[in-house]
Amino acid sequence: MTGRKATLGFGAVFLAATGLAGAATADELVIGTAGPLTGQYAIFGEQMVRGAEMAVADINAAGGVLGKTLVLELGDDACEAKQAVAVANQMANKGIAFMAGHFCSSTSIPASEVYYEEDIVQISPASTNPTLTEQGFDNVFRVCGRDDQQGEMAGQFLAKNFAGKRFAVLHDKTAYGKGLADETKKALNANGIQEVMYEAYTAGEKDYTALVSKLKAANIEVIYVGGYHTEAGLIVRQARQQGLQAQLVSGDALVTEEFWSITGDAGEGTLFSFSPDPAKNPEAADVVARFLDQGYRPEGYTLYTYAAIQVFAQAAEMAGTTDADKVIGVLRGKTFDTVFGTIGFDAKGDVSAPGYVFYEWKNGNYDYTDM
Repeated sequence: MTGRKATLGFGAVFLAATGLAGAATADELVIGTAGPLTGQYAIFGEQMVRGAEMAVADINAAGGVLGKTLVLELGDDACEAKQAVAVANQMANKGIAFMAGHFCSSTSIPASEVYYEEDIVQISPASTNPTLTEQGFDNVFRVCGRDDQQGEMAGQFLAKNFAGKRFAVLHDKTAYGKGLADETKKALNANGIQEVMYEAYTAGEKDYTALVSKLKAANIEVIYVGGYHTEAGLIVRQARQQGLQAQLVSGDALVTEEFWSITGDAGEGTLFSFSPDPAKNPEAADVVARFLDQGYRPEGYTLYTYAAIQVFAQAAEMAGTTDADKVIGVLRGKTFDTVFGTIGFDAKGDVSAPGYVFYEWKNGNYDYTDM
């Protein structure tokens, strides 16, 4: 732990001396959740907030953590790196003991430097880029999988089910999108499939007709998109408008009903990879039922955020303290009972949980596919 503590220096002493590090009262414990609460990926921020609020309410109803009431601070990074660093610094100034965040890999990675310097445990519910846990930061964990795991599985799945087809691999240039596309491409190539096109697009645009025209001219039959549901939805909708019937395949960022609201019937048959649905776990049944009673479907990363907070609460109780060093020691050596079932972490901070499966969009809903 000395490397992390050695970086604290004057900043940490100054925060403590000015009282900024002690925002909570004696009977409160402040934790944070940060993600895209605004912007085009705000649906995922809503998932995180819903999961975090339910977890905090449930833990407090059971007596809190170490006899203290959890207080949740929310941070909006809009999936922008500079904003994420600002949010991380704000959270440190508020004296949070734990961060359940961020969502985008491009925000979790730069924010993780702040949490490392400030001695704050970070568990991302959703950031899949391998770099997050490859930096050597002992305080960083995730309860989701990694792009290299997801890409390898996706490449094998595509090679098995679409052998002989003409592939295009697209990405949005982000840490998540490009990382996932490149890992999938690597696995495709290793399984004997060479893509016809490898192309980048710009996230946030509304008109992808030029890209679609290029795909159509190349007679593409399978489009793999490394990116988010907003752009993937527009690409497949505009492809259908141009008469291109290529199969759309993507990753875990399509795990939201908002995808279908963008595509309509054009999204029919779209395939995407995601971990086995935690909402179907018996350990999650009570939590899922209460979400549904509220009129909310806990899809995507809702239960991942719930699980991240569960893990921290149990680790702090096992450690008998929220001291980062002691909590980290527990996180690296123990297992935890969550809505996923029993999970633990490896030496890098990656979760020991089930890998990835494929889902298919049908009639406005998604479910496992038996392809």
